[in-house]
Amino acid sequence: MAFRFAFIYTALFCLTFAQITFMFFGLLGNLLPENMIVWQMNALAPVMEWFGRNIFGVEAVLDLDSGSGDQTAIWVYLFLIAVVAVVATALWSALDRQRPEYIRLWSWTVLFLRLALGGQMLFYGFAKLIPSQMGQPPLATLLEPYGDFSPASVLWMQVGSSPVYEILLGSVEVLGGLLLFWSRTATLGAIVSFVAMVQVFILNMTFDVPVKILSFHLVVFSLILLAPQMRNLLDLFVFGRSANPVNPPALFTQDKLNRWAAGIQVVLGIWVAIGAAQISWTAYHEYGGGAPKPELYGIWSVQDFRADGRSVPPLTTDEIRWQRLVFDTGGATTLQMMNGALVPIPAEIADGTLRLQQPAAVLDIDRPDDDTLVLSGDLDGTPTTIVAHRMDHDAMTLRSRGFNWVQDEPYFR
Repeated sequence: MAFRFAFIYTALFCLTFAQITFMFFGLLGNLLPENMIVWQMNALAPVMEWFGRNIFGVEAVLDLDSGSGDQTAIWVYLFLIAVVAVVATALWSALDRQRPEYIRLWSWTVLFLRLALGGQMLFYGFAKLIPSQMGQPPLATLLEPYGDFSPASVLWMQVGSSPVYEILLGSVEVLGGLLLFWSRTATLGAIVSFVAMVQVFILNMTFDVPVKILSFHLVVFSLILLAPQMRNLLDLFVFGRSANPVNPPALFTQDKLNRWAAGIQVVLGIWVAIGAAQISWTAYHEYGGGAPKPELYGIWSVQDFRADGRSVPPLTTDEIRWQRLVFDTGGATTLQMMNGALVPIPAEIADGTLRLQQPAAVLDIDRPDDDTLVLSGDLDGTPTTIVAHRMDHDAMTLRSRGFNWVQDEPYFR
């Protein structure tokens, strides 16, 4: 009964959790419409919403743009597949209660979980190996008080501040994923994946990262794959005894078909790895460290702010004057007001003009030199001139401290 439940539940989870199946499209994933990538969740969304409202009394509306894997709707979805698995297990057990084992089906289940786990390890691994998952802290965050960060932001900034550390984390995950696609190294791949995903799950739980559901399932998948080898692992690492080989049942009765199956798994692993690498490479060059920097990239400190020809003094109580203006990659623009508040604003730079939506502004751009910016024009209906100088953000301690072999005392400033 345990096998029947595990078989049904893991099959339902892997086939309906969109990210898992998407990885096997490899390079073809770029050719799919965006809604095809998450079509399973889209199809189930009305069911989740109905059950959430009528059974749990909550609004379980799936937001595919939120980036969270722990939404209310996904918890309801998890409950639904668990109920389906329990009911199906009961019916299966009643109809097939005389059967003592499922050796061949177990082999296919192990293969299925190996591929599902391996695809996710490659997906997340390449996102760190080509550091796009956790990029360097955006410029605006360098101005934000540490106490304003959420725990998840602290984790993201910590890892992103050390690209080498992120690359090393990713290399471990990629190694575990690649090893899972070859039957001879699958046990080692499951061990590497288990260790890596336990760490990820702990980080998600302790830093409140909204990928708890998926990371927990990947830990469970690793344990299922290691279950047949558990006695050997205990003998080898705990009791100091020699381990006996455990040969899993073959997928087919013919050796030729089994050899073909092994080769296909390796090819599939290469295909998924190339697709995962391509996704991360594209992300790195679109919004990561490899993204092109805009012409005004940097943190600009406002030195002079004139409205209607009058100089506005830099008082922290002033609600109109700007303290800083930040231009970052991907078109991200942020205003820092005099009270320190950071306000992301939609902005467009074209034909030497900066256009803002809120506050409404059309400002001509003048660059007397590389480190001076003069904006003049209309700001919320008032003729305004702003003179700003570029800050050396790379001189900030977080970016300039670097690595030191010799330290006479800890440096925690």
